Amino acid sequence: MLLPRHPHRLLTLLLALAAAAPPAGWAQTPGTTPPVARGLPSLGDAGDMTSLEERKLGDTIVRELYRDPDYLDDPVIGEYVDGIWRALLAGARARGELPPELDERYAWQVLLGRDSTINAFALPGGYFGLHTGLVGVVSSRDELASVLAHEMTHITQRHIPRMLGKQDRQAPLMLAAMVLGAIAASKNPQAGAALAVGGQAAVIQQQLNFSRDMEREADRIGYGILTQAGFAPEGFVGMFEKLQGASRINDNGDWPYLRSHPLTTQRIADMQQRQQQLARPTPSVDLEALLVAARARVLGRPGVDVLRAWASEPESPSFDRLPLARRAGVLYAAALAQAQLRDLPRAQALATRLAQEVSADARALRQARLLQAELALQAGQPARVLELLPAAERSAGADPGGQAGRAALLLRAQAQTRSGRAAEAAGALQTWVSLHPRDAGAWQALAQAHAAEGRMLRALRAEGEVPMARMDLAGAVDRWRAAQDHSRQHPGDNADLIEASIVDTRLRTAQAALKLQREEEAKKR
Repeated sequence: MLLPRHPHRLLTLLLALAAAAPPAGWAQTPGTTPPVARGLPSLGDAGDMTSLEERKLGDTIVRELYRDPDYLDDPVIGEYVDGIWRALLAGARARGELPPELDERYAWQVLLGRDSTINAFALPGGYFGLHTGLVGVVSSRDELASVLAHEMTHITQRHIPRMLGKQDRQAPLMLAAMVLGAIAASKNPQAGAALAVGGQAAVIQQQLNFSRDMEREADRIGYGILTQAGFAPEGFVGMFEKLQGASRINDNGDWPYLRSHPLTTQRIADMQQRQQQLARPTPSVDLEALLVAARARVLGRPGVDVLRAWASEPESPSFDRLPLARRAGVLYAAALAQAQLRDLPRAQALATRLAQEVSADARALRQARLLQAELALQAGQPARVLELLPAAERSAGADPGGQAGRAALLLRAQAQTRSGRAAEAAGALQTWVSLHPRDAGAWQALAQAHAAEGRMLRALRAEGEVPMARMDLAGAVDRWRAAQDHSRQHPGDNADLIEASIVDTRLRTAQAALKLQREEEAKKR
């Protein structure tokens, strides 16, 4: 993995580094034995780090990741990735690869980063990072699932704590210093350069990669999880072929996944052999995946010149002769690019054309309608949003913890709020956050709906849940103190009294957690 060309990417790099070469030296409580996950092959034990300690370390790192300006909460890509992720989790449980202890204690959450580099990484405690650049190059759900299954296996097999035993006991302090330095580097390029050439960075960078045995194990078990979850094994082979092709070109740093997960001839041959052993029909074109990939490329901030090129591509004389899959991806990218270039009429026309092109594919048509609704909202047409997205789209799906329906829910809620139907929006959002209490985007939409209703205490309470969901305890305390002040100055009915009581409880919880966090930070200094 290379140091990034841009200082603001250093934090993301170090978070990947934290997973690939995690710190050691977590003291074990006398008389206890570290838990060993059921079914782990004998690649070494999990060291002294317990699952709770690993989750705690992951929380600490992810708290900073939320603050990174490149963190992206995109409902469309997030919902798509989460659907794949949930299926893989179910597959891991069915195969016995996910021990109950880890299933319960770890976060099992994928965070998206706005970055054009092709990268994905596991973090301690069941967190995972995924760059828009990687989403932008996959051509099927199966390919993306293969990457996620591989990274999931690094966590279920506890590869991170296994490597801890090989590290120095002072490494946790080194890692903390590196992460803090990375944040400083995002504001100061000179600080980033100094950190990049520093002795600590050089030492840790030598330990970036998982061992070859761990990579092979992640391939083997990840392959089993992938197929158990119903994804095609061709996904692994297809992704390896993309990575292998990238490894043949000059390395410009755009494929950091190749650095932290180096390909070998043996790994590629093993996946090809496994695929050949399963007789499967030739997979059909995955239009939905191609549309999501197009969205990821545009949201990766490729630059104005690239956006203009993508926006004008449908005007090419040969465009209509392209295959449907190619036309669909081009139309989606062009519509979203036109929106970012602030030409909404053209963007909407292209989105309408896209919907017509993919009307025979239900999943692709849904993505096209989400895009149409998004553009209509930007154009100030809330009634059109509600027309495009019927109420049935608000379903949370079979898994109450999943994100199915989230994108449509948020678009509908914003449209309802803007069209004088804030009470309807608040009702739907309140049901959602009761099932998804860490959904910062839904809490923000709920705050806006309550504010539109004139229920400021509820709006302030929801505003406090936004930073709380992103582990910003100080921000949550600030908003809930404001809610307390508002409650004292505007005593209301019984409903407001109940809400005020909730605010008081949430504030005390956040204050206690913040105090503990600051005490732990003081001990590290």
